[in-house]
This record gives sequence, C-alpha cells and structure tokens, in this order.
Amino acid sequence: MTIQEIDSGPVGAARTGEDRIAPTLRAVAGRAGDFVTRYGVLVGFIALWQVGSVQGWINPAVFPPIDRILAALWDGLVGGSLLEDVAISLQRSGIAFAAAAALGIPLGLFMGQIPVVERALDPILQFFRQTSALALYPVFILLLGLGETSKVFVIFWATLFPVLLATIGGVKEVDRKLIEMSATFGARRLTTFRRVVLPASIPPIFVGLRLSATTALLLLIASEMIGARSGLGFQVMNAQYNFQIPKMFAAILLLALLGLAANAILVALQRWLCRWADPANS
Repeated sequence: MTIQEIDSGPVGAARTGEDRIAPTLRAVAGRAGDFVTRYGVLVGFIALWQVGSVQGWINPAVFPPIDRILAALWDGLVGGSLLEDVAISLQRSGIAFAAAAALGIPLGLFMGQIPVVERALDPILQFFRQTSALALYPVFILLLGLGETSKVFVIFWATLFPVLLATIGGVKEVDRKLIEMSATFGARRLTTFRRVVLPASIPPIFVGLRLSATTALLLLIASEMIGARSGLGFQVMNAQYNFQIPKMFAAILLLALLGLAANAILVALQRWLCRWADPANS
C-alpha cells in the first residue's frame, strides 16, 4: 500500500479533519483569552458585588445586588420614567459640547498658526482653565438665572478648554518640514493648511473632544443636582433623597453607558477621518 493510499483512507481523512478543526479551536481560544484579559477584572468585580450583596458581606441597603439595579434600569427605560430624563440630559450636554467644539476647534486652529495671538491669549486661557467651572456656577446663575441657560453654559465653559488647548497643541506639533516642503512646491497657505496642518491635527483634536465629552457628562450631573427638576443628575439626587438606591445606581449606570457610547462614537469617527493613517488601508 502506497503512502497516498494511506493518506486517502480513514486515517488520512480523520487527520485532515483534525487539521481543519485545530485552527478554529485555536482562534476561539485566542478570542476567549483576549476577552478574559480585557474584561476579566470587570466581570469579577460585578460578580463579587452581586454575591457580596446577596450574602450580606456588604450592606445591601447601600450596595443593592446587581440584578436589582438592572431591574430598576429596565423598569425605568420600559416604563418611560428615565427616557425623558435621558433626552433632557442629552440635549443639555449635546448643545454645550457642540458649541464648545464649534468654537474651540476653529479658534485653536487659528491660535496654533499665529504664535503672537497664542502667546497673548495663553495666560488668560490657562487662568480660566485652572478655575473650576463649578466654582463659577453661582456666577453663571446670577448672570443667566437658574434655568436651562446657566446649566448649558457651565457645561460649555468646562468642555471648551480641553478641545481648545488640544487643538492648539496639535497644530503646534505639526512637522515643520512638511510645511516647508509644501511651500517649496509652491502650495498656497490655505492649501498647506487644508492638506498638511489640518490632517495632522485631527488625532490631537479628537483627544480633546473625548476629554470634553467626559467633562460634559461630569458637569451635567453637577448642574442637574442644583435647581433642576429633570435630567439624570436630578434622578440620582431624587432617588438618594427618597432612598430608592437601586434607581439611583440605575441612573448612574445609565450615565456611564452614555459616556462609553459617546467615546465609542468619537473613536469610530476619528478612525474614519484618519483612515489614511491605517496601514491596513494602504
């Protein structure tokens, strides 16, 4: 019997099947290992919270079981009691974030290219950046009242500086040799800005946008805890006052999920705008 006859027989067929299955099993094991490496600590923390609360290792009145928190979140979303607050909170933070981006990015691009303007305005920018927006919130209330305007403005104030300073830094870090090369080839200043400066500044700009999105949610909670009658921040405080602890944690969890969603959207948008920098697309 030849070697080919042996390989084509039952033993050879079984060996071929094993050769096909082995890479699949290795791929599955690799994905499982990546999942455990990335999310193992988080899953362990959630499991420990659930077991500890049920078994009484931690005070269930302060830290209710995870299943009760998820049930409160489900009831709030399905019943609609949280949906209106989500819409109001997204409106407040969305308007402030959009305004900060609309002002901060163009101003940062302008200041980053004109050193004289950047040097003149940098001290006052650094001064206001170091001043807490929450410390200025009473001033905004005196000027704008206790309504929506003051809440949106305090979020705008806090979210403006991360994107503005990140944009200025991104423009200043553009390789000067690329700009000089563009001028050598006869490119106009506007063309150099559009083809060289702006693409190179996109990654730092998105770093600032992601920091601003996180800041917007943090200031949203604080602004809705003062003089508000709606919003997720108000629901957190209201649930705490009424000792509805599962609902309080449900609102906190919802805020965290909104933050993760905003960050994921910005990361996806950055990858799409910077797809030219991905070696896989070249």
